[in-house]
Amino acid sequence: MKKDLSRIPDDLPVPIDDGACDHLAGSAVPGVTLMSTLGERLHLTELATEPLVLFFYPRTGRPEEPKPDGWDAIPGARGCTPQSCSFRDAHSEFVSHGWRVLGVSTQTTEYQQEFVERNHLPFPLLSDAELELTRAWRLPTFEFPVRSGGPNTLIRRMSLAAEGGVVRRVWYPVFPPNENASAVLDWIAGRGGESA
Repeated sequence: MKKDLSRIPDDLPVPIDDGACDHLAGSAVPGVTLMSTLGERLHLTELATEPLVLFFYPRTGRPEEPKPDGWDAIPGARGCTPQSCSFRDAHSEFVSHGWRVLGVSTQTTEYQQEFVERNHLPFPLLSDAELELTRAWRLPTFEFPVRSGGPNTLIRRMSLAAEGGVVRRVWYPVFPPNENASAVLDWIAGRGGESA
């Protein structure tokens, strides 16, 4: 029986703000190049010269795969499909405001590509399977035994907005995940066209 990955269970534990992202606001976007589901390597510093939203998620699953034991008990782990699809559904609004959207996980590009195609994402996902960005930015992570598709080090769910190569706003922790895109859009719209 296939899992419904778009549904968020009612009884998920709520993540707390442990301060693990406090250092990101005002930081420069690292000069890291990551493989994308577009089939090319993208340099983050170059991308961040324009307004850029990056959302981070631990890992996506596949409907035919069994849910990993203990996954739902980890605060903030469940909900990668709803988070990604919220950015998909709001993508045209981000574009109309002049913002580019990219998703990032430590999963391999091959694994991400299947997810992009199955869920019809209009933006690429970036693979940090070698943990280059995670280490450069000191992103919050947790360890979980992964059967395939990337390392056991997973990025905690968060998002950020950068302009002029600098992080202007960070959302962490993100809960519920399906409301992440609307929270970011509210912040963009509330700035009334202000630019850095």
